Amino acid sequence: MPFVKVVKSKAYFKRYQVQFRRRRQGKTDYHRRKKLTVQDKNKYNSPKYRLVVRITNSDVVCQIAYAKIAGDVILAAAYSHELPRYGLPVGLTNYAACYCTGLLLARRLLKKIGLENRYRGKVEADGKLFLPVRQKRQRGRRPFTALLDVGLARTTTGARIFAAMKGAVDGGIRVPHSPNRFRGYDGEKKTYSPEAARGYIFGEHVSKYMADLKENEPEKYKKQFSQYIKHKVTPEKLEELLKKVHAAIRKNPHHIKKVTKKAGRKSLRRGKLSLAQKKHRVESKLKKLAATAKKGGKKAAAK
Repeated sequence: MPFVKVVKSKAYFKRYQVQFRRRRQGKTDYHRRKKLTVQDKNKYNSPKYRLVVRITNSDVVCQIAYAKIAGDVILAAAYSHELPRYGLPVGLTNYAACYCTGLLLARRLLKKIGLENRYRGKVEADGKLFLPVRQKRQRGRRPFTALLDVGLARTTTGARIFAAMKGAVDGGIRVPHSPNRFRGYDGEKKTYSPEAARGYIFGEHVSKYMADLKENEPEKYKKQFSQYIKHKVTPEKLEELLKKVHAAIRKNPHHIKKVTKKAGRKSLRRGKLSLAQKKHRVESKLKKLAATAKKGGKKAAAK
């Protein structure tokens, strides 16, 4: 087959449509976003809620959002940098911290909408599968339902995003899911181990690594876990610490607003003076001139 050069004609450029800005920047997958945000027409103005999870180098962000024409509206949010208030000062981006952040979001949201007592979730984290449902004889409001929004993150088995989702589900939010992406799922045997999942929720993998490093490479341990040593978090205490964090989150998930001091406006210009102030200013200047003139005259007479 001979080589054929592709020539982009005038018709091509006339019909060319520029992609959305966030698509050009590689920030938003609009194909997935449409599925997560577009609601059925027979549901009218009912919002379609999303559990948005984003993980950065130093923070975990969990939000409940829904879309409007003007933009997304955030119903509730929780961040891993809030966890030191509940007793977890270190490891704010690991698997256990992601679970705690999801749990904090769920309890905070349900308290806001008045469902915290009706749907308590799984009070004791044991790694077993759980999904909040309304009982057959139970009347009243259904559990709050949201769809997981992972953005552009890769949904591999054991990813921390699913730890945040597990925390939100155990906290009382209904997020449709299967165990295929949780820690403890064996892809070959197609089985799920709650014991293995529980170990990751309570940071057993971290404590094992800490103990091994402390025994074999003390210098590396001091360097890598310096913040743990500073806050006196040992491998033996980590599980009990996380249990206390879960209890503290359930006790008081309320958000504390950060108090910011308003900086006063510094103006280099002098404000306008009244007529009386202007006259007084002129009189004071004249008195100063008269005083300096007298001093100059006395000095000249002395010489």
